[in-house]
Amino acid sequence: MHLGQRLKALRYALIATGAIFLGAGGLLLVWPSGWRWEPHHPFYEQMILGVYATLGVFLLRASRDPLRHASLIWFTVWSSVVHGGIMLAQSFSGPEHHGHLIGDVPGLFLVAGVLGFLMPKGDGV
Repeated sequence: MHLGQRLKALRYALIATGAIFLGAGGLLLVWPSGWRWEPHHPFYEQMILGVYATLGVFLLRASRDPLRHASLIWFTVWSSVVHGGIMLAQSFSGPEHHGHLIGDVPGLFLVAGVLGFLMPKGDGV
């Protein structure tokens, strides 16, 4: 995939990811077993949704010029890997958390994989 195609695909991926992060609260309502931790902690949910909504806005902005916002995109990649890894381990702490293994855990790894794959690499960028 040449640079122009990669950047176009990255722009679309950033728009999709930003929109999903902005709408993450809806996922808690539609599929709670895959996205909401039990016992339910509304203060935690408000905090994490606020962080992800903010990141979503900045990813949407980054979609206009991804190369200029490479550090934000790489932060999204690596923080998603770390967040997903922690949640993966925590998902095994009890059967009530196993839904996360097919919900937000693979979702975070998918975000990391897609954005990491599409980010141009090397000295020519």
